[in-house]
Amino acid sequence: MSDEYYEEEDFETKFTGKVFRRILGLTKPHWKWVIGFLIAIAAVSSLDSFSTFLSKRIIDEGIVPQNLAAVKNILLLYGGLILVQSAFVFTFIYLAGVLGERIRYDLRRDMFKHLQNLSLSYYSRTPVGWIMSRVTSDSERVAELVTWGLLDMTWGIMNIITAMIFMFIINWQLALMVMIALPILLVVAIQFRQRILSQFREVRKMNSKITGAYNENITGVRIIKALGREPENMKEFDSLSGSMYRASYRAAWLSALFLPTVQIISAFALGAIVWVGGLQANLGFVTIGGIQAFVSYVTFMLWPIQDLARVFAEMQRSMASGERIFSLLDTDPEVKNLEGAYDPGTIYGDIEFDHVNFSYEDNNPVLIDFSLKVKRGETIALVGPTGGGKSTIVNLLCRFYEPKQGKIRINGIDYKKFSLHSIQSRVGIVLQTPHLFSGTVRENLRYGNLVASDEEIEEAAKLAGAHDFIMKFDKGYDEQVGEGGNNLSVGQKQLISLARAILAKPEIFVMDEATSSVDTLTESLIQQGMETLMINTTSFIIAHRLSTIKKANRILVIEDGRIAEIGSHAELLKKGGKYYRLYTKQFREQMEKSFNPFANDEGHQPPLPVAAD
Repeated sequence: MSDEYYEEEDFETKFTGKVFRRILGLTKPHWKWVIGFLIAIAAVSSLDSFSTFLSKRIIDEGIVPQNLAAVKNILLLYGGLILVQSAFVFTFIYLAGVLGERIRYDLRRDMFKHLQNLSLSYYSRTPVGWIMSRVTSDSERVAELVTWGLLDMTWGIMNIITAMIFMFIINWQLALMVMIALPILLVVAIQFRQRILSQFREVRKMNSKITGAYNENITGVRIIKALGREPENMKEFDSLSGSMYRASYRAAWLSALFLPTVQIISAFALGAIVWVGGLQANLGFVTIGGIQAFVSYVTFMLWPIQDLARVFAEMQRSMASGERIFSLLDTDPEVKNLEGAYDPGTIYGDIEFDHVNFSYEDNNPVLIDFSLKVKRGETIALVGPTGGGKSTIVNLLCRFYEPKQGKIRINGIDYKKFSLHSIQSRVGIVLQTPHLFSGTVRENLRYGNLVASDEEIEEAAKLAGAHDFIMKFDKGYDEQVGEGGNNLSVGQKQLISLARAILAKPEIFVMDEATSSVDTLTESLIQQGMETLMINTTSFIIAHRLSTIKKANRILVIEDGRIAEIGSHAELLKKGGKYYRLYTKQFREQMEKSFNPFANDEGHQPPLPVAAD
């Protein structure tokens, strides 16, 4: 798989702060939960520090002077603090869990909504595995950062602040020594920051490629087995897995090195502070309880610093996921509603392509100065060589893409003035490769018209010629079609797709090679359903089997992005041009495949038709 799909992952590190702010911005709609969370965690941290301060009082006011009453009173106060602290611990863990679920919901909803709005061109150039990785694993990682990462980070910062406050109260000289260690730890964190983030970006990049490889191998398993591609695919997958292993190894090594480095610096700082504190105790500048409390505070403060190192390493990984999510959310659809776009109420009317030029890639034109006027209710057939521009014409009509130059008008109005939904919701399409959704036959048919009754569904199936085979299923219309309709044959899926289009009652109907992969009987049923569907619709039919387009009002031979010939079936046969050659060639091929009692040993064929019936 080409690296071009992953270029957006190679962000400069200078964007990390921006990404982190955007991730924190996900909490904005839930600010009340965030405030409650912060209050609860600040209370827990303060009570932790105060509990340590009580240990100083127990030693200085109770144990040293042997005052049991003072010890008893302080212990009762300590027990009360534990109960209050437990309530606050429950509160902030509960709030963090709820906040995490809300963030997950928002992320997945926003990404799904954005994917619905992206243009068809985005899906043409973006692997499914890349998209699925964003919606699943990356969104999960970002949600974890916002909740438990935020919890650990906030708790650590609050513990450091409260510990420093009480240390200054006990002995400000020793407290200053502790503060000297903080910049050193900060410099170490910055040095590791770049490398850890870089490696986790590479890990996520390779993970996306592996997900794409899984998806392609599962969905294309029939072709893979038919062509015996298993060994080659295994080699490619081993290469991807090896690259991900090496990137993961480097990331794990750096992450593992980060924490011990912080611990070593912390140990040196703690040793120096204990030594100086012992000297001051000998001189009477600090009490025994004060020394004990100070050591506890130092340990109490250094543990969060060490934990922050771990959290920071995880944050780099989560921010790499955030970069990928925001790269998806920041992708603008190439086709979108203009300001003031409206629903005209109907698109059933004359259609005009006015000097349209279009290309999927620069310097590779697909349609060149294409002009065509289609009258309301007319049936237009498009034939010609593969790559000539036939499907592009209907893709532009459905506004999956828009002309690079020229205009497309409906009832004399530039169709860009209409909303996308107003056009696409009134177009019915039956594709060469039909797609059904997991669920029942009835649910797939109702997909074309959500408010259709069961009677309307069955009537549409009858018109499409699908009712008879549906009723042979054990559960009839409630039969499961399987993932992608895999429980059905290609012909059955095609007839259900046609029934779905009939049920939608489109104003413009597009048939894109819908009979190319079905047998003769199914083709006959599809043609009957098409005739029903094309009543009171403007229709565009793309076909390689020319027998399906004889009744079209006009047939366009499309070649190299231009109209090479145009006319009715009979007119084009009489002309003896490109269409005549296509038709007669296909006629010969059909005759060669069938039993021909008139052919002699020299292979002579019967006379070819010169006009349609």
